[in-house]
Amino acid sequence: MTIEITETVAMVRIATGSGWLPVCSSGLVEPGRAVVALLPDGAQAAVFRVRGGALHAIGNVDPFTGAGVLAHGLTGAVDGRPYVASPLLKQRFDLASGRCLDDDAVAVPVYQVVER
Repeated sequence: MTIEITETVAMVRIATGSGWLPVCSSGLVEPGRAVVALLPDGAQAAVFRVRGGALHAIGNVDPFTGAGVLAHGLTGAVDGRPYVASPLLKQRFDLASGRCLDDDAVAVPVYQVVER
């Protein structure tokens, strides 16, 4: 007799032009941390889980330096809106809109992200 056990693992997925891209298992994205995904078009996305548990995905490249470092930034919140501060020059980026909180003319891409 053979018993097969299958376990369903929730995955974090990012929307791309061709569908949902699996990034990693949900357990790998810890609150206050991020994981980086290389997208099919060559762009980098940083997937963050904020302290309340919600997921956000933004471009990982800091537009002020061109370095792929936003996933390494510190997260926080202003007026209840989560942000990440670049580890290089410390500009803050709204995780929901991608807008730079320190320079209205600058933003990073925002990606739709789900956990299923």
